[in-house]
Amino acid sequence: MRILGIETSCDETGVAVYDKYQGLLAHQTYAQNILHADYGGVIPELAARDHIVKIIPLILSVLDQANSSPKDINGIAYTAGPGLVGALLVGATTAKALAYAWKVPAIDINHMEAHLLSPMLEKTPINFPFIALLISGGHTQLVLARDLGKYEILGESTDDAVGEVFDKIAVLLGIKYPGGALLSKMAQQGVSGRYIFPRPMIDRPGLSFSFSGLKTFVARTILSSFYNAQNYADIARAFEDAIVDTLVIKCRRALDQTGLKSLVISGGVSANCVLRSNLLKMMRIRDGKLFYPRIEFCTDNGAMIAYVGCIRLQVGLINRDLSILVRPKWSLEELPKIR
Repeated sequence: MRILGIETSCDETGVAVYDKYQGLLAHQTYAQNILHADYGGVIPELAARDHIVKIIPLILSVLDQANSSPKDINGIAYTAGPGLVGALLVGATTAKALAYAWKVPAIDINHMEAHLLSPMLEKTPINFPFIALLISGGHTQLVLARDLGKYEILGESTDDAVGEVFDKIAVLLGIKYPGGALLSKMAQQGVSGRYIFPRPMIDRPGLSFSFSGLKTFVARTILSSFYNAQNYADIARAFEDAIVDTLVIKCRRALDQTGLKSLVISGGVSANCVLRSNLLKMMRIRDGKLFYPRIEFCTDNGAMIAYVGCIRLQVGLINRDLSILVRPKWSLEELPKIR
């Protein structure tokens, strides 16, 4: 069984081919960072137009890289949501057209489930149940994954997601969008403790997040501070420390409440080295295990879509209807159960 995966939920065009027996055969991702850099964020219309230009050449290139032709493909998995509606429609229409032409089923995939399961692309096996911290784009969620397709959202951000806050603070520090990774590099030069920022919502019970207050606090500190490289590095360090501490505390709380020993982190912010290091320390102390995808699979990619498509095709969760439906908002709790 061989699946073509297509990801176009936001500003990355991702395509991959996954084989049930041989694993991932090929994948490529085109990021639109340069396109959106001057605007300080993703412009939905520009994102959709760029997907249109890039998607077919990427599909052809990945098929060639995987030494596959249309007759080798047994299904086409595509991101149906959540995401930007225009971007989602590009992937959905392409997938449906190819599925019709190649006489194979189309499989609509939830983008967040794909992130949640992306560490399973690695060789280390992950057993259910586990806690997942999903920190991708506009999402910050703690999820109890009981089994494939059986997910319970334990807590999520009530306002800005972690990734959004990283990018917004980066802009104020003079870093072009997307600035999250560059902000982390700046923070490495910072002096710990020179600035102390709040750890939001850790003084109250529950697993929800809120980062807009922290964003405002840091923004005011930047605007009221004199500029020099060290000063900005110190602010970046304090900001990153506040974010990481908050995420670690919430993860620890989720593990305590459920009694579980396995933690998955995925999504773009899961590539943050400080977060990974602190969570690894916590899990070692708890005699637990931390799982995460390799860096190239932290951001949006076609490999995770193809992988989940393979799982869902095996149990017959496919869509032979040629109508095109995308879901800009789509909760993990609404997914049909796999088993």
